[in-house]
Amino acid sequence: MPSQKLKENKVSWLSAWLSLFTSFGTLICCAIPSLLVALGMGATLVGLIGQFPQLVWLSEHKAWLFGSSLIMLTVTFFIRRWSANQPCPIEAREACERTKKWSGIVYWGAVGINLFGVIFTFVLPKFLYG
Repeated sequence: MPSQKLKENKVSWLSAWLSLFTSFGTLICCAIPSLLVALGMGATLVGLIGQFPQLVWLSEHKAWLFGSSLIMLTVTFFIRRWSANQPCPIEAREACERTKKWSGIVYWGAVGINLFGVIFTFVLPKFLYG
């Protein structure tokens, strides 16, 4: 029974980290290039794309990237909400509580990164270019 609780907390922790990485994908594909262009650093963006041509593929599929990121964030939210109500086992209480705390920090960091990406990819271009 206690190992089941630890496994549930590891799922919460893993889903939070996966959400963070999908959010970083949205940041790398769309938000950073948009920010560079908005700041007048087009040459830097060209150099970045020259080094990492995969950025073009990510930018072409940004709707799928943001959609998968939103799905991961939603799944993680419900997993975290469910695991927050689960008691920690006595023999591993400190590790369990530390994992819950860090998964929350990572999750809300991922939400912030994803929000930043959405603003620079979808919202800001609508205001700037109509």
